[in-house]
Amino acid sequence: MPSAGHRHGHDHGHAHSCRAEPAVILTRAEELCRERGVQFTALRREVLEAVAASEPPPGAYDIAERLSRPGRRVAPVSVYRALDFLMELGLVHRIASRNAFVPCAHAHGIGENVVFLICRTCGGIDETTSPEVESGLGKTLKRAGFTPAHSILEVEGDCGACRDKARGAG
Repeated sequence: MPSAGHRHGHDHGHAHSCRAEPAVILTRAEELCRERGVQFTALRREVLEAVAASEPPPGAYDIAERLSRPGRRVAPVSVYRALDFLMELGLVHRIASRNAFVPCAHAHGIGENVVFLICRTCGGIDETTSPEVESGLGKTLKRAGFTPAHSILEVEGDCGACRDKARGAG
């Protein structure tokens, strides 16, 4: 399915764009918090809104700066706490290689691994899942006697649109 919302309109098969309408992400957050009986505080909402609205994906310090204004300083530690909460609910993902956060507008299955496709040219980030990667990783982890809390794989390269653009220029 095309990655709707990705600024280049790439088609990555079953990949999902990390971008979605902020209203969709906020509605999902409200529903999840209601279902789980947890509070969706004003700060958690503001942090999620900042992640959903930011391009490129922001880091915690970027978010703290964005939310701070005269008379109100938001501490990065508070942002990190909100991000931890949002990651626990699956509403945001951390891109470790960028130390940045992206919103997630869809639910993942239990034990489903996330694979991020990061374009080194345009900076676009799409996410996908792969039963083949999950199976192979599961076997590797079982052999090692390791139980992961969560698993995220980041793959950096060139997206189809940037690769096609480079071919056309060459």
